[in-house]
Amino acid sequence: MLKLRKLAMVLASSAALALPGLAMAEGTVGISMPTKSSARWIDDGNNMVKQFQDAGYQTDLQYADDDIPNQLAQIENMITKGVNVLVIAAIDGTTLSNALANAKAADIKVIAYDRLIRDTPDVDYYATFDNFKVGVEQANTLVGGLKERFPDVKPWNVELFGGSPDDNNAFFFYDGAMSVIQPLIDDGSIVIPSGQMGMDKVGTLRWDPATAQARMDNILSANYTDKQVNGVLSPYDGLSIGILSSLKGVGYGSGDMKMPIVTGQDAEIQSVKSMEADEQYSTIFKDTRELAKVTVGMVNAMLEGKEPEVNDTKTYDNGVKVVPSYLLQPVPVLKGDIQKVLVDSGYYTADQIK
Repeated sequence: MLKLRKLAMVLASSAALALPGLAMAEGTVGISMPTKSSARWIDDGNNMVKQFQDAGYQTDLQYADDDIPNQLAQIENMITKGVNVLVIAAIDGTTLSNALANAKAADIKVIAYDRLIRDTPDVDYYATFDNFKVGVEQANTLVGGLKERFPDVKPWNVELFGGSPDDNNAFFFYDGAMSVIQPLIDDGSIVIPSGQMGMDKVGTLRWDPATAQARMDNILSANYTDKQVNGVLSPYDGLSIGILSSLKGVGYGSGDMKMPIVTGQDAEIQSVKSMEADEQYSTIFKDTRELAKVTVGMVNAMLEGKEPEVNDTKTYDNGVKVVPSYLLQPVPVLKGDIQKVLVDSGYYTADQIK
């Protein structure tokens, strides 16, 4: 009887390995996300866990609450537990060198997720979106909105907001946007009444909405007692909501004060609802399901001893090396695009954005 049981187990095991799709990947993936304060990071984490587990991996997903020592401790703990791969969206891309040296010593592969990890040779690949193009598309929707809503106004009064200076992406977003906006400043079509330009002036630490709202309050009180804002470049939906709160607080969107054109990024539900209400003008959609899919593909290739697919080997110099990258394409979304891009694709249900 015992022999029959053993034979049955061997046959069952062999059958599982022989059938396509039944052979399971082996290994544990440590996933380090920066915060739960933004809905997009929750989506990123959930999408990766689902796709990695579907591929047969175990996962260890940790959120660091935008606390750098906390993220470092979580990563070190994953290394100690012996994960096979680390997927890291860094809070501050310049603080992980020692931790990643420990990962390298333990033969743990590292993928930078969405945000580039800087100043270390110990990051293997980078999965992200074309961040310069994100900025270009934000500026394109800003200019398009200005032409649509303020056709008889020249020059347009515009204010600029940047992302967190410790996030490498923020500079790509800003530079991409300024590649469109700067020529319009040069030809007099756009003015910046506050005079605040450059990431050292317009950056918003930790992408904090309250910080953006307070800065917009200050800009309005110091520069707009006798004029109106026509547009605001905002690189992220959370900042957009803070900026809009400031604008609405002094009467924009009511009476003869038209709501300025305010951009965004990440297609967060609150901002999609704001677009439906004709407050926020645009956002940039980055499908986190696709980014998770690319990341899973990278992990599969590395653990099989193969080279992951990349489509950029020049752009992302982290200060020590150029990190081979896979860049996905961002999608600009206006109010009229919401149904097709966000609902019909299954990213949101219609009820979620009512």
